[in-house]
Amino acid sequence: MGYIPRPPRGRATGTKVVKRRPGSCSTRDYASTADFWGSDGGTGRSGLRDIGRSKVSTWRRTTPLEASRVSEYRSGQHCRTTCPNQPTRGTPMRIGIIGTGNIGASIVRALSAAGHDVAVANSRGPQTIPAELLVDGARPVTPAQAVEGAEVVILSVPLSAIPTLAPLLTDLPEDATVIDTSNYYPGRDGTDLLPAGMVESLWVSEQLGRPVAKAWNAIGSASLANKGTPAGTPGRIALPVAADRSIDKQRAMALVEETGFDAFDAGSLAESWRQQPGTPAYGTDLTLDSLPAALGRADAERAPERRDLVVKVFSSWLGAGTNPDAQWGVAVARLICGGPADPADAANPSKAEGSTAEH
Repeated sequence: MGYIPRPPRGRATGTKVVKRRPGSCSTRDYASTADFWGSDGGTGRSGLRDIGRSKVSTWRRTTPLEASRVSEYRSGQHCRTTCPNQPTRGTPMRIGIIGTGNIGASIVRALSAAGHDVAVANSRGPQTIPAELLVDGARPVTPAQAVEGAEVVILSVPLSAIPTLAPLLTDLPEDATVIDTSNYYPGRDGTDLLPAGMVESLWVSEQLGRPVAKAWNAIGSASLANKGTPAGTPGRIALPVAADRSIDKQRAMALVEETGFDAFDAGSLAESWRQQPGTPAYGTDLTLDSLPAALGRADAERAPERRDLVVKVFSSWLGAGTNPDAQWGVAVARLICGGPADPADAANPSKAEGSTAEH
């Protein structure tokens, strides 16, 4: 799900247990607050602050024209009308994954178990990649080697580290897909990293100098590791996927499905602010029935405030010596970011998954 404050030094963070993901022979679960430390794996700030910024795009109030899109999100018609071609599933691809934090590690395990040729890298060298990430065939490599020959490159690093990866992608073929899993948390990435209101993945695209897709950013790392289920399973969690190019969206959606989640077409990269921290779709573990309405309820102006409030709640409990579990984190996100139940769902409370009605 992104950045949540780390527990105080020396305090236990939970018990390691082993579970099996459907379709996978090895999945590690951490039943602890460490699960909430998203794609950075707890590496902290990168120190990058002075980033060139030109022609930035900003969050804004929804215009009347954009307001008409909300009904499409609620009905699910957005997905059907903008992505008529279903993603191709089951075709092995060469995938490079950079980042072995909790989010990146789960993606490595799931996609290598699904039969893809996965090369995995981090900033510390191939020798530091845990052996358990390699049991299904993933190969430990350097970041440069992970990119070489890849059809898909997945970046699962702190947002502030994105600019350092740009040189690695210079020779990546134009038709290759780059997927961004990052989220912006000022307390980790720096308050001056992004211009106010900048859509995070548009900034990532500018830094890398190429199109990207946005996926796996809106789910907590514990849920990603443990809640994936086969297609058609009742209550299967859905994840939003945003991209501008159809090939990128199709590949990203197919891979999301292979990690155990329903993929939902969330529109263009400019609309990916709807799945950023502080929005009803972020960290709330919604189903395909409820996700479109949550995206439609997103409030760009108030999302940063709600994002920071979630962080404060976690900080308060961690400071008091409490070690919240994963489901507690989902409940907090739903309570603060999900908002009150939609009047349309009043007659059917089971649909109000992202609302305070459940809590």
